[in-house]
This record gives sequence, structure tokens and C-alpha cells, in this order.
Amino acid sequence: MDHYVERVVDLTDPEANQIFNVTVEEARARLHSGKADAVRTIHGSFALVAREGKTVKMARSLDRPMRYFLAKRQEGPVLIVAPRIDAIYNWLKAEGLEGQFHPSYTRMVPAHYIVEIQLIGCPDPDPTYTRFFTPAYASLSTNLDDIGAAYIGALANEVSQWLQHIPEQEPIGVCFSGGIDSGSVFLTAYFVMQQMGMNLSRLKAFVLDLGSGPDVQQAHAFLDALGMGLFLEPIEVDPACLSTDETIRIVEDYKSLDVESATMAVALCRGICERYPDWKYLLDGDGGDENLKDYPIEENPELTIRSVVNNVMLYQEGWGVGKIKHSLTYSGGLSRSYTRTYAPAHFFGFAGFSPFTRPDVIAIAEAIPFITLTEYSVEKLYALKGDIVARGIATITGMTMPVFPKRRFQHGAIAKDALKSRLPWREAEYRRKFLSMYL
Repeated sequence: MDHYVERVVDLTDPEANQIFNVTVEEARARLHSGKADAVRTIHGSFALVAREGKTVKMARSLDRPMRYFLAKRQEGPVLIVAPRIDAIYNWLKAEGLEGQFHPSYTRMVPAHYIVEIQLIGCPDPDPTYTRFFTPAYASLSTNLDDIGAAYIGALANEVSQWLQHIPEQEPIGVCFSGGIDSGSVFLTAYFVMQQMGMNLSRLKAFVLDLGSGPDVQQAHAFLDALGMGLFLEPIEVDPACLSTDETIRIVEDYKSLDVESATMAVALCRGICERYPDWKYLLDGDGGDENLKDYPIEENPELTIRSVVNNVMLYQEGWGVGKIKHSLTYSGGLSRSYTRTYAPAHFFGFAGFSPFTRPDVIAIAEAIPFITLTEYSVEKLYALKGDIVARGIATITGMTMPVFPKRRFQHGAIAKDALKSRLPWREAEYRRKFLSMYL
């Protein structure tokens, strides 16, 4: 055959985009231009595909998964784009093309890049990547009050934009633990709603209660210290309901910490859904740890304090496109692991949102002079997040935010010993469970 007939199958849902400043059609036009600056001006959450002839461009925000797969047909190639691996597989199966499929053959569009593919048949050329978000590095002063004000100010702007697009009768839930990230999101949402004259009775803080975790007590202590205890609502869930098999099907990944976290997210979302079947809008604090580099470095043998503070957006994007450790199948960093938050919420019908994932907030975080402030001290790095966020909350909202030591979602929702007994598997076993879905 001398002439290929290429095909693009776009299984993304245009209605799932939350774009604040332009229509989806205009956003696609900006992507089609291929100009990084034009795509950077798209405000909100998106997963977009634009095509002209044999050229296809794709781009997504950090908080929205987007995958693609290139299949062969006698008449020409077909590119399938979808938010999920199983959606791609089901389409191929319906077309009788499932013999070409393996989950590792799918590709994740990395966040903050325009991915361009030429549909020219066999052999397939590599995609090209154009970064559309390039934050300035370490450009702020070392004044922590100024840093906190800029960071929480950007957070408040994102929350404000989001709230303006929520129907005024709809309630707003915050996935809450009383930690720094969920705490700052709740207080910022409270402040912004108050400033905008919104009914604060719409707001709730949902904390997952599996019967033995410390988060419930911490959540009470946080809100009671501010006289806001009436906003807290524990969601009680029987630990016997936790299922990693279900979680792996929902998130389509096998990283142990992400499976554990997502299992808690599934439990919380199910509990909210059962209690409030019509509830739709949820805020959360995912991405806050990544922004302020607040992960235990000693738990990852690949990391040192120098690699953490010297690599731009390391926790958001991993080692980066074009690097040996960058996974084409899964991307890297939060670009990969955000499915732990997005997929459970989407599965139960929620429209979730974390303002920490927005570029304007990340840009402030990346502008923090971490090297100067920490002098490569791990202890100083760990102390920095609570200090910056608490100062910012005080400056922007006037409230004094309690700051508790960092604790992962799964370690706050259930006691560590109970977690190990309920979720005992290692990453290799989770990987086998995931691959078994396609055998």
C-alpha cells in the first residue's frame, strides 16, 4: 500500500477539563500552535489532543492522567489517547487489535510538556517534547514571611478561581488530616469563601477514621485550636473493607507507597459517597509535600539532600524527560503518582482539585532558595515547610495554623502495624497483580 490512512481515537472526556480562562476549543488551538508560551497560558486542569494531518500534539496538567498507544493496521497507524490503560485496551479489544497490547507499551504524556507525534507508519518515529512550564529557580529572597505570603497567596488565587466555577448551591469537601497541606487548603478555602461572601455552611473537612489511626485526633486538635471544630466530619470505615486488588484496578499502578495511599483515598471517597451520594466537589492537599521537598530522604537510596535541592521539580516530575530513569510508561514523580488521588475520586464520581498542583503555585515553590536556606542540612529542610506555610497562612488569612509533624496519609488513617497486616504486599507482588489483569 502506497498511502497510509492514519487515525486518531481521542477517548479523553472534554467535560472533565476544568479550564478557567478559555474554551476547550481555544485551548486546543493553543496546543495546536505548538508554542509553549501559548499552552502555558491555559489556566486550570486539562488533558488535550490537537491534530493536523499526520501531526498530533498532546498536553496535560499535573493533576490529570493522559496515556496513548500506537497500534498498527494494514491501512495505517492508529493513535489511541485515553486517561486510562484499560480504556485503551478495551478499545483495541473491540477492534480486534488486542494482540498488539501490553500495558507497558502504553505511554504517559509527561506533565508540563507538549508531546508531538508524527503518524507516518512503520517504523514509528520517537515523539518530540517541548516544555511549556519553566519556573525560575531560587529567585526569591530568603525572607520567610515574604516566601510564605507569596506561596499561600498563589494558593488562595487558585482556590478562588476554582470556587468561582462551582455552582453556588454545591457543598465543598476538603480531604482533611490536620496536616500542613490539608490544613492550609482548608483554612485558605475558608478564608476565600468568607471573602467572597459564600455560605460557609457549604464547607466540610472529611477525615478518614479506620479506628486506630492518629489523624482523627490530630484533625480535632487542629480545628479546635481555631474554634472550627464544627466543620469536621469523621468518615468511619471498617478496615476489613480495604482491598489492594481493588486499588490496583482503580489506579493502574503498583508502587507500594502509592498503592497504600490510594487505598486510603478509595476508603475515604467510598465513605463520603455512601453518606452523601450527591456530593461532587472535593479539595485536597496532594502536591504540597512535593512543592516544599518534604519527603524522608533517608527512605530513598537514590536521593541525597543535594539531589533534592539542586534538581528543578524533582518530586513533581522525577528525573525528567530524556533521562535514563524517566519511565515512558509512567512518567515520573507526582506526574506519575497523582493517579493515587485522581483515580479514586474520579471512580466515585467526584471532581477533585488540589491547588498545590497548579503551575503558579509550583512556580513560587521552585523560586524558594532552598540551598541558601538549608545549607544542605536535612533537618533544616524538614523544618522549612511548616514554617513557610504557617507564616503564609498568618499573613494571608490572619489565622494561626497549628503545625504537626509530617505523616503520610496511610500512616495517619490507620496504625502502622494494622496497615502492614491489611496491606502486607511488596511492590513486586503489586506489579504481578496489576499485570495479571491483562493475562
